[in-house]
Amino acid sequence: MKALVIGCGIGGPAIAMALREVGVDAEIFEAYGASADGVGAFLNVASNGLDALRALDAHREVLRAGIPTPDLVMWSGTGKRLGAVSNGLALDDGTVSHTILRADLHRIVREEAVRRGITISYGRRMVSFEDTGDRVTARFEDGGEATGDLLIAADGVHSRTRRLLDPTAPEPRYAGLYSGGGIVRDQDFTGEPGVYHLVFGKRAFFGYTVAESGETWWFANLPRELGDVPADWRPVLAEAFESDANFSADLVRRAELGPMLPIHDLPPLPTWHRGRVLLTGDAAHATSPSSGQGASLAIEDAVVLARCLRDAGDHRAAFRLFESERRGRVERVVAYARTISNSKAAGPVARVFRDALMPYFLKRSASQESLAWMYRHQVSL
Repeated sequence: MKALVIGCGIGGPAIAMALREVGVDAEIFEAYGASADGVGAFLNVASNGLDALRALDAHREVLRAGIPTPDLVMWSGTGKRLGAVSNGLALDDGTVSHTILRADLHRIVREEAVRRGITISYGRRMVSFEDTGDRVTARFEDGGEATGDLLIAADGVHSRTRRLLDPTAPEPRYAGLYSGGGIVRDQDFTGEPGVYHLVFGKRAFFGYTVAESGETWWFANLPRELGDVPADWRPVLAEAFESDANFSADLVRRAELGPMLPIHDLPPLPTWHRGRVLLTGDAAHATSPSSGQGASLAIEDAVVLARCLRDAGDHRAAFRLFESERRGRVERVVAYARTISNSKAAGPVARVFRDALMPYFLKRSASQESLAWMYRHQVSL
């Protein structure tokens, strides 16, 4: 059996590696003409995502490249400490969630896939596919095509495969926030390594952590109308943070600022698969970064899909099994993340209630016990 994997982000290589473990050949087709080295800021790989990588024996380089970030401390824009929670739950061996450059995570999983003999073809933007019942053919913008037994979409929140599979599928929905950030080495911006400080500012949301090296890894979420993009984000962000009781405004003025991009997630999709075509990762269930789970869910998908294909009688049964196992979990994560994103975009009145109720929320809904469903979830081949 051969699978055509559409997309070479984080999920694509993970899927190809997982399929290879159960005897399914896989080739990855990436729309862009080169790898994504150097693209993107950083992200959280939660402990459950690291556990899924471990199921693929692909976790060691990720741990070496990332920084352990086991704790979160919440603050108001006035400088009031609202509470602290764990950034996930430690695995049985003590492994905690890690923050890693998106480019490093992408490079590591891509290089590991290549090392295992998986072919990645770049500049292959899929424009259509044809499912004949016994085979499926992907056709690309360059005029080429490829045929296999399965077509697995890992092409992101704005998935072309999803639109082809179900033209009536709901579109990605804007979360009301633009997001950006970077890394800066500056002795004025310090903190305890391994702790994320998350600030619900008066006009925007600010987060940062400090690596053992002394670098400050930071990000900002700014409520803004979709498409309202200034010529220069720096003064806009600095003004948004100006009245907050922390160093966010000064950092924005002095740090290198990457692109500010709109945050989207996906409402529940009616169709995850049809025939020999299946949606996975952000193509099926994109969550906002507020969950810290996007990459982890995609890696979990890879492991579960491979197991389902190995254990089910045929691809139809495997796809149904995959959806039944994954849908409830991922939709719960998306909903959880959307609640957090909404709190970041709160208006002046809602801010008062948010800050007053935050300690109660952290105790009831963000404690280790209440989030065990998210972080203690284990997948295996």
